[in-house]
Amino acid sequence: MSEVIERAEALAEEHPVAPYLRMDRIPHIWCPTCGIGTVVKCFVTALEESKVDLDKTSIVSGIGCTGRVAGYMNLDAFHSTHGRAIPFATGLKLGRPELFVTVFSGDGDLSGIGGNHFIHAARRNMDILVVLVNNFIYGMTGGQNAPTTPLGAKSSTMPFGNFERPFNLPHLAATCGAVYVARWTSLHIRRLTKSFKEAIGRKGFRFIEVIAPCSTLYARLNKLGTGFNLMQFYHDSTEIRHGADTRDVGIDYQDEIICGKFVDEQRPTFLDMMHDQYRRTLGDKYVPMPQEGGHIHE
Repeated sequence: MSEVIERAEALAEEHPVAPYLRMDRIPHIWCPTCGIGTVVKCFVTALEESKVDLDKTSIVSGIGCTGRVAGYMNLDAFHSTHGRAIPFATGLKLGRPELFVTVFSGDGDLSGIGGNHFIHAARRNMDILVVLVNNFIYGMTGGQNAPTTPLGAKSSTMPFGNFERPFNLPHLAATCGAVYVARWTSLHIRRLTKSFKEAIGRKGFRFIEVIAPCSTLYARLNKLGTGFNLMQFYHDSTEIRHGADTRDVGIDYQDEIICGKFVDEQRPTFLDMMHDQYRRTLGDKYVPMPQEGGHIHE
């Protein structure tokens, strides 16, 4: 145990992203070749390069492999119950509107049990960033079929292949009202970091899907080799198509995947609309909640 502590302390002094992570909890629990750690590295690099005020930054996760992200971030972090990361983040943003709030969780958590919260937060244009790491399966609980498992892919609950139509998540987000929608794989490191930086600078419901197929259960059940083989396949099979019609970016089993920035627009947020409505109806009687300013250092 003392050796682990010493190694963590050494990393804290040497690694450039150490200030953003709880180094006393390293090494992490994610499997070798899992893409989640890479996604976290891209996110903290974007925070650093965007000069985000960490005292006004918070991160919310749910249950599952990606749900562990909140526990490793050296920020005000909240680990919510299964499927409830988005409503928790919504309450946080409404109560502390000056905060930069990010939801960081998996496809099962956000589009499965939390799917209803996902669509309504997008509809309301809540000012939160939602990062969904899509590993095509329920990774932490045993490899069950997920809302994103491609047709024909095997899972522990569909050993002969999935016959349920999966979600096209960028299309779902865009249709419900998200103002920023992008998708990358966990090996698109520079492009993903740039996408995080863009989303940090926007307001409204921003959605980034990151493809990182489960290196243990999904790869093993479908006999697809190692996790790195799997990620490399999706990276090399990628077509980057910015501005693509999100109806055309669904994911088929072991087929080409379309990545890029699909939506980038401006629209009043939920709080903007609320303040405007109350000013019109109450006039001078309306006193909005004071805000402390933005989350990015000038």
